[in-house]
Amino acid sequence: MSRQKTILILSDIHYASDAEKRRRGHEARIIANPLLRRAVKAYRHYIWLRDPFAHNHLLDEFLARADSPDVVVTNGDYSCDTEFVGVCDDAAFESARECLAKLRDRFGAKLQSAIGDHELGKMSLFGGKGGFRLASWRRATTELALQPFWRTEIGNYVLIGLTSSLLAFPVYEPEALPEERQDWAALREAHLSEVRRAFAALKPEQRALLFCHDPTALPFLWRDETVRGRLPQVEQTIIGHLHSNLFYRQSQLLAGMPTIRFLGNSIRRMSHALNEARCWREFKTRLCPSIAGIELLKDGGYCELLIDEGASRPAEFHFRPLRR
Repeated sequence: MSRQKTILILSDIHYASDAEKRRRGHEARIIANPLLRRAVKAYRHYIWLRDPFAHNHLLDEFLARADSPDVVVTNGDYSCDTEFVGVCDDAAFESARECLAKLRDRFGAKLQSAIGDHELGKMSLFGGKGGFRLASWRRATTELALQPFWRTEIGNYVLIGLTSSLLAFPVYEPEALPEERQDWAALREAHLSEVRRAFAALKPEQRALLFCHDPTALPFLWRDETVRGRLPQVEQTIIGHLHSNLFYRQSQLLAGMPTIRFLGNSIRRMSHALNEARCWREFKTRLCPSIAGIELLKDGGYCELLIDEGASRPAEFHFRPLRR
């Protein structure tokens, strides 16, 4: 008789080291337009997150509640990325290091950790600062020991973790330094080949659980014939990045909208992702919200997957709220 296994999933922890906490107001300072600056402050205060540095205790609460899972997956974004260049910034690196150290001390070899966009750098939503940095990639994959691709088998289930920002690099390319774009493109091709081989190797009786931080990567996977041919074996794709099911549902409603190219790079990137979001349903996506959720709903937490080793029945997906 097949045994039940427990997988815990945590995403968008955005841990804040003391060095990042000292950068309070980091986003507003780079916005030159006073009206826009005021609007952004209001949005952050009432909708997104009033204090992005105030939620470290939620990680501790998760660690206390986690009991003895069989696997723990963290789906990216370990720092607050207050310089918008990823973990090549020492303060963001320290946030990610402290966060991962707590997780590794608690779960050891049971832990699998994906790379999120904030590990690599992402241009600020307003102000046009930052972007992809190769130095952050190197630091994430060496000093933080994050694996760009990982694969774990549990009975007839195959858990696959990938680096979404790398697969979606064509969307992020304008945010990369011109002299680094060729290296990023080469890293992307190597990563896509690795993902393709993993899908090609799936046996007929196996079911895949895919972990992808940013769903912007999914259309690029869908266009790959090898991956697309194996999508019937993908039982669920767990995404992060969107922080709240409110924004996940809005993304589904806006799927197919035109790409907006005249309101800055961040709006171009996000609208491009929504333009191609209709294919998300092919991956059977589920959102793991951020640990803190958003200010409006305070809907953060973590997720639990209960799987049967023999894959004789679908995995059970549960959301576990963390109150703040």
